[in-house]
Amino acid sequence: MQSDSRFQVYDTTLRDGTQGAGFVPSIGDKLAIARYLDDLGIGYLEGGWPGANPKDAGFFARAATELDLKHSTLCAFGATRRAGMKAADDPQVVALLDAGTDVVTLVAKAHSVQVERALKTTLDENLAMVSDTVALLRAEGRRVFVDAEHFFDGFRHDRAYALSVVQAAHEAGAEVVALCDTNGGMLPHWVGEIVTDLATETSGRLGIHCHNDTGCAVANSLAAVAAGATHVQGTANGYGERTGNADLFAIIANLELKLGIPVLPKGKLPELQRVAHAVAEVANFVPEPRQPYVGHLAFAHKAGLHASALKTDADFYQHIDPGQVGNDMALLVSELAGRASVELKGAQLGMDVDRETAGRVIERVKDREAAGYSYEAAEASFELLLREEVDGARPRVFTLESWRVISEHRADGTSGSEATVKVSVGGDRVVATGEGNGPVNALDNALRAALSASYPRLADLELRDYKVRILDESRGTDAVTRVLITTTDGEREWQTVGAGENVIDASWQALDDALTFGLLGA
Repeated sequence: MQSDSRFQVYDTTLRDGTQGAGFVPSIGDKLAIARYLDDLGIGYLEGGWPGANPKDAGFFARAATELDLKHSTLCAFGATRRAGMKAADDPQVVALLDAGTDVVTLVAKAHSVQVERALKTTLDENLAMVSDTVALLRAEGRRVFVDAEHFFDGFRHDRAYALSVVQAAHEAGAEVVALCDTNGGMLPHWVGEIVTDLATETSGRLGIHCHNDTGCAVANSLAAVAAGATHVQGTANGYGERTGNADLFAIIANLELKLGIPVLPKGKLPELQRVAHAVAEVANFVPEPRQPYVGHLAFAHKAGLHASALKTDADFYQHIDPGQVGNDMALLVSELAGRASVELKGAQLGMDVDRETAGRVIERVKDREAAGYSYEAAEASFELLLREEVDGARPRVFTLESWRVISEHRADGTSGSEATVKVSVGGDRVVATGEGNGPVNALDNALRAALSASYPRLADLELRDYKVRILDESRGTDAVTRVLITTTDGEREWQTVGAGENVIDASWQALDDALTFGLLGA
């Protein structure tokens, strides 16, 4: 477990992160996310608010027997005692003790106006609420962290009172006071100035907790660290209410790689991308492709000039080696590409691409992108195209004779589709049919029926996403459409593309590439 160290990293995904729209994890989901974050080596995990709802109470009950944390310390979150009550008699404080965690994090108002208008109590009583609750928890053997809510707005409104909340918490025994930009409205230089000012007034450990409403949550967190904060909070992938919280993965990478502050166990940083994507899967969110450090486009290069420079030295357009965070360089081939892009991509795929072949590939890409294809978003389709030019023939697992789809709408309001495919597989002609919810699903089922006997591992391939984009809206239903399909085999995923005036034909192209790529193990 991580205890007092030079620097503390504290994750709030399981409480603050779940306030984000669309993030509604079950208790099992929360346990799974906690295991991923523990495996990465996050120091502190905030599990939830046990006094606020049955789900969080159930999480802590199950965590006691089901979570075998190796690196992380589990924390319970709650509020200070209510105005006019004794801390020992307040049910929400009792719930924090019953959660059985070594660390309890308390939220305390640090804005004088909110104390009077939201809590409807006096400024002195609010300070007593902080002191009494911290003291009780400390007497019960708990380590106590305090989140000073609305601290930065409160400091700018009434510096003396905001400072008094921090001092009351420290004097009562709080190990750290995290300064919260609850409204997310701060800018980095404001945060830096305030933390620097505060550091001269208190000797206790200061932390930082930022929301991302100005798009500066990570920058604000790092500004606080530069000014003296030694405890930083955030959420996995920046999940949280409104525009989200500080992305803890970006913060960790910046602390370790830019500031030289080790915050994960040795050898764990290369697990960053894997854990970021695993948490996204459990949360049922698509990983953000442009997310710093861990997005699959975080080290993607498209223009020919960049590719030429990368061929000379990969560091020219990359601020770190992607492997340091478990990521990889991606070369996006498009109509902007030059020979260097194609040659680099070929080398990355283990193919020797000469200049003549690279030139042919570039011309094909330009022609096809002019017709509506997009290879920068469909690397699997590009790889098949590249292999076709290098080997002289398209890699195939089957040869198409024809396909046909019939869709019907019935009088009772239901609808359905039936597809027939005729293909040659291993020299044998196969005719198969399939039904589905729409023509593409029917085609997928029919093609799988035709191939499954020859390729049993087809059962592992799952179409995860299907997108259609109209490329020339002025032409209405006669417009060219682009179809992008994302497929997975449970361990990796790949994207394929099709395009044309007929959306079903475009879908077939993307489907053909998707299954061919997966079955070839390309």
